[in-house]
Amino acid sequence: MLVLRALGLGDLLAGVPALRALRRGFPGYEIVLAAPEQLAAPAAASGAVDRLLPASAPGRAVPVRLEWEGPPPDVAVDLHGNGPSSHRLLQRMRPGRLLAFAHPGTPEIAGPEWRAEEHERARWCRLLEWYGIPADPADLRLPVPGVPSPAPGAVVVHPGADSGARRWPAERYAAVVRGLRRHGYRVVLTGGPGEDELLDRVRDGVLRPDGPEAGGPLGTPAPRGPAGAPAAGGRAGEGGVDGDVTVFRGGLPFERLAALFAGAAAVVSGDTGIAHLAVAYGVPSVTLFGPVSPGLWGPPPGTRHVALWHPGPSGSRPGDPHGREPDPRLLRIRPDDVLKALFDHPEVPRPWTAAPPLS
Repeated sequence: MLVLRALGLGDLLAGVPALRALRRGFPGYEIVLAAPEQLAAPAAASGAVDRLLPASAPGRAVPVRLEWEGPPPDVAVDLHGNGPSSHRLLQRMRPGRLLAFAHPGTPEIAGPEWRAEEHERARWCRLLEWYGIPADPADLRLPVPGVPSPAPGAVVVHPGADSGARRWPAERYAAVVRGLRRHGYRVVLTGGPGEDELLDRVRDGVLRPDGPEAGGPLGTPAPRGPAGAPAAGGRAGEGGVDGDVTVFRGGLPFERLAALFAGAAAVVSGDTGIAHLAVAYGVPSVTLFGPVSPGLWGPPPGTRHVALWHPGPSGSRPGDPHGREPDPRLLRIRPDDVLKALFDHPEVPRPWTAAPPLS
């Protein structure tokens, strides 16, 4: 079986329920996932993928070709999009059977209709249900990694995102980190490849709170630790420490990243793959949504995962998730909103040393 989902980490994790449904529905098959090479470890962690076939394209585009070798797959599954480009890519593999959504450009495929306002996890499970394959959108959890966390019990703050539209300002993340430190929490900053400069901006805002978000009760800097500013670190994932803030630059290897999240007190991030990782490990989280409603990409219902969303006059109509500037809806979220969500959260553990409540 060849499954196409050549997208990012969050897309893979949102597709885990569908992948597991395929594993159960086709127990005797080898399941080959066409996805970016860097997703091999999380794909394996899902327990639903036997082999990864490296495949990627800029943005969310469909790959031009797949390096498939050997006889045609018995079954191909389009978990990438609604066609027709992704359909035609898989049709070129000459599969015995193709499972996909219907599209006017490929009328020979008899599949269900695509619903633009459907949640991503539910969408792919509905596709499989249409073909008679039971699927559970809540089947999201990943097994706890077998390695220890590099920072057990810390609050993980991830300021990065693939696009500017989903990237909350660095000075606001710094204000959140200052508020957490005032209340005695240990904080970890994480970033992916190419986000070191962003991490430095957040770190500098923590140490020198003189930006537009510095005023009020959150603007009081925590004392600097004896270690000084975080070290730059030459290796990917190397952590520099300033008191109770640790910075992991360059992107942690997945096993260590997974261990960090599985052992975290809470996770704060934008609408990106990291938010889905918090859900996968059942860690309390606060996710900041901007151009896209949590109704399309948000966490499952319940109290463990908080989605902050201020749609304003534009309502739930999606903005451009790939825009260069922060979406206006994202900018309506303030640092106090994030801190209140964390401090009021019934499952976020309290630190040993607690400062007075946020005023």
